[in-house]
Amino acid sequence: MEVVRSKLVSADLMPAADSAQSGWERLARYLNGFGMSLDLSQPIRRFAGGLANRNYLVVLDGQPTVLRRPPDGELPPGAHDMEREHRILSRLSNALPFVPRGLHYCDDRSVIGVPFQLIEYRPGLVIRGTDLSQLEGREGAPDALSEMLVATLAALHGVDAREAGLEDLGRPEGFIGRAIAGWSRRGVLVADGAALQALLQDNSRWLLRQTFRVRPPTLLHCDFKLDNLILEPRTLAPVALVDWDMGTQGDPLFDLATLLSYWAEPNDPPALHRLQQMPTVNSGFWRRARVAERYAALTGTDLDDLLAMRVLALFKLGIVFLQLHRQWLNGAVKDDRYADFAALGEDILLIARDVSNGSEG
Repeated sequence: MEVVRSKLVSADLMPAADSAQSGWERLARYLNGFGMSLDLSQPIRRFAGGLANRNYLVVLDGQPTVLRRPPDGELPPGAHDMEREHRILSRLSNALPFVPRGLHYCDDRSVIGVPFQLIEYRPGLVIRGTDLSQLEGREGAPDALSEMLVATLAALHGVDAREAGLEDLGRPEGFIGRAIAGWSRRGVLVADGAALQALLQDNSRWLLRQTFRVRPPTLLHCDFKLDNLILEPRTLAPVALVDWDMGTQGDPLFDLATLLSYWAEPNDPPALHRLQQMPTVNSGFWRRARVAERYAALTGTDLDDLLAMRVLALFKLGIVFLQLHRQWLNGAVKDDRYADFAALGEDILLIARDVSNGSEG
């Protein structure tokens, strides 16, 4: 695994130029008070990828460890919740082998300026965006990745929340209604202009008219997609499912719909191709219908309201991109990729409306 780790470090890490040395020294003193030793003689590097939270590779007690923190500035309601994520990781890792352990949580902003957590580091392969160059020559990889994604999601939804010690996570009763209302409110906060506000209202009103089936709640990841999985390079099995800051309990079909909102197909509208969140337009990847059918076969879940759930997932996704653009406008993030996110968010909301009225594509 050392060879794999070295490859990961060279490909996925960059110098932590966004943090002053004094901040790391404060962190070292803080951790020392808990009997932990942060090795400042080793370079601290930031993981590439991701659009919001920051992740750093540090050496703690002689072991590579992930330090995870939210972005700077004002944050959207309910987002980037380090405490929630630590609680999930520190318990769910006992139930699922592909969940890394949460090691420590700190809400003292005097240490590094924001709440943060320490997470077990698991090396492996990360497939970002649409780039499949790391799997060049492996003809069956798209099929294997499609099956792995569905099977991993089904395994998560099969966990007994009570046995995992997470029975009081979130508020599963009324989850879908609150999701519609909550994302509608968040959209109003970041949608500029009368046309975009009207588009939000169209989507919101359509969702409120739908009848969603009431299902037994399961644990939800709420941002389940390929680049949130670290994979064993040879077998493509999941080594770690990361990015749990929105984890909760609720309708399992919401997680499936979230995955499908990222799952672009060759004939999809241009906005879904501009997402570039997963490489599913490449030959060999399943189509969304097959993904849904396989999930239903593995879990026994009915799919009669999947279309409405997919509209909800696209509604949420469009608003998330509007939120990310607002963070860029406010200077909380400096990444110029965010400059086009307002247009992308609006286009995704248009697709949500097209899906709802049956005119997609």
